[in-house]
Amino acid sequence: MSTAQLIDGKAISAQIHSETKARTDALCAKGIVPGITFVRVGEDPASRAYVRMKGAKAEELGIRSETVVLDEKTPQAELMTLIDKLNRDPKVHGILVQAPLPKQIREEEIFSAIDYRKDVDGFHPVNVGKLLLGQNPLFKPCTPAGVHELLIRTNVPISGAEVVILGRGNIVGKPMAAILLQKEKHADATVTLLHSRSKNIPTHCRRADILIAAMGQAHFVKADMVKPGAVVIDVGVNRIDDPQAKNGYRLVGDVDFEAVRQVAGAITPNPGGVGPMTIAMLLSNTVRATEAAEKVA
Repeated sequence: MSTAQLIDGKAISAQIHSETKARTDALCAKGIVPGITFVRVGEDPASRAYVRMKGAKAEELGIRSETVVLDEKTPQAELMTLIDKLNRDPKVHGILVQAPLPKQIREEEIFSAIDYRKDVDGFHPVNVGKLLLGQNPLFKPCTPAGVHELLIRTNVPISGAEVVILGRGNIVGKPMAAILLQKEKHADATVTLLHSRSKNIPTHCRRADILIAAMGQAHFVKADMVKPGAVVIDVGVNRIDDPQAKNGYRLVGDVDFEAVRQVAGAITPNPGGVGPMTIAMLLSNTVRATEAAEKVA
């Protein structure tokens, strides 16, 4: 039995970074330097790693990057004041407040406070609303936009395809569905959105031409849940115990990769699939924000 084609997120993200670098160079030649500011509240180890990685890649592409770190106990009003200052700073084209935030801060109010023209994470209600209405938002949320690029750049047929998405979260599931069901090129899919209250989940999954797992349950998708030849995209990031690992754990996806790859037609590895695409879309969005702000085509 042949195994599935690997959808290489590292290689495809490198293509996008190359395109972003060319756009950045064109802006810099006109004296315009794209700028992004990351805001981190507290010392969550994963957040520290994510922000450091994003900042390093931004600098590599010629995008000016700044990270503001606030204390874990920072009140919401202080964070809102900082966002207002960044909104008014013409050198800051993109703002990303790293989630999760401490419990005293209401995330939805923070995301709404960011100027939608600097909302490079794609979560402002204006951008989300335009996405749902098919009105070409300035930015789409980075992870679902990255999944979409993976499908497009590996020539996966989307129009008319049966797509099943596991997970209805605001970060991946809902915007992913909105992207794929639009009446436009590289969309026009029939989308089923499954969640914890859905019945007969395996039956729904076996209908899918494209199966996107974004529910946060390690190895949830088994081989008998996948239609032979289907495209499987694994968005999940889950920590499982592993006594042999340096930290005593390792990260795995929502898909039982070794078993599913024997059935699927194409599959993303995890890590090395969707993860690199999220950063690629974030920095592409930052350059787009710069082009829009500076009115550069």
